[in-house]
Amino acid sequence: MSRIGRLPIDIPAGVTVSIDGQNVAVKGPKGELALVVAEPIQAKVEENQVLVTRPDDERSSRALHGLTRTLIANNIIGVTQGYSKGLEVVGTGYRVQAKGNNVEFALGYSHPITVEPPAGISFAVEGNNKVTVNGIDKQSVGEVAANIRKLRKPEPYKGKGVRYAGEIVRRKAGKSGK
Repeated sequence: MSRIGRLPIDIPAGVTVSIDGQNVAVKGPKGELALVVAEPIQAKVEENQVLVTRPDDERSSRALHGLTRTLIANNIIGVTQGYSKGLEVVGTGYRVQAKGNNVEFALGYSHPITVEPPAGISFAVEGNNKVTVNGIDKQSVGEVAANIRKLRKPEPYKGKGVRYAGEIVRRKAGKSGK
């Protein structure tokens, strides 16, 4: 039995979970999220908890059991607390600044790069080298942060580029001089 999948998910106060067949809708103080549960897995609400069950012990059912439970738990955390991912811009002349809802990066290219937030995502700029991506959907927050990091990945010689907050960049030794 899945150790993660069999754990019940507590529903905090102010959050409503409605299940209609394979559709799970979570509504909370920060917003609303929906999830379609994969076919053999069943979810049900009992006594202020969400229980996720699987019908058999087939390989695909076992794989989806823990995943489904975690996705529902992530949605509940998202509508109550939200998710955020920090990014740091490192390098001489590299900087970031807010332009309304958008964020503009200067990353050593001949032009500035403007990033618009998708629906449900907001940016917070601290100083001129830190950006925080905020939202209620864990997957979309991570995806937007990864796309921003992709603009200029940290390079291994000087460590310049966009990195996650707290990310450790392995440095290489340069050419040895004579």
